[in-house]
Amino acid sequence: MSAKLNLDKLDLQIIEHMMSDAEISYADLGKKLFVSGGTIHVRIKKLQKDGVIKGTRLHPDLKLLGYDVIAFIGIYLRESSLYDTVAKELYKIKEIVRLNYTTGNYSMFAEVVCKDISELRDVLHEKLQKIKGIERTETIISLEESFSRNVKILD
Repeated sequence: MSAKLNLDKLDLQIIEHMMSDAEISYADLGKKLFVSGGTIHVRIKKLQKDGVIKGTRLHPDLKLLGYDVIAFIGIYLRESSLYDTVAKELYKIKEIVRLNYTTGNYSMFAEVVCKDISELRDVLHEKLQKIKGIERTETIISLEESFSRNVKILD
């Protein structure tokens, strides 16, 4: 990604629309934004090349797919210098879907998605606790996700 991106209003409008509906065709998006579908295509390719757009994703209903447990795990490291090593090990645990390096009480904060409590227990006891550098963890189980949304780019 370049040091300074020159994103104009059209780039931001494209990103905003695609975040709410990534399946919209370039032609339809072009009509909404009063430009050609070809212009949309060129702009999206440039945004991808610059690293602004990093692919597209489906957001399935995890409960309908049998994943009933979402938990957040605060991870305390023995030493903050172990972050990179521990992060690489945590990446190998397929149930961890998001990991952040944080300030505050925890060194790291992970989001975990599991089919049931038994699977969460396995992640905690058989996978996570065996990683060298982790001092201890605290687990918070989500009872319900009230909402999830993208950041608002344009006012």
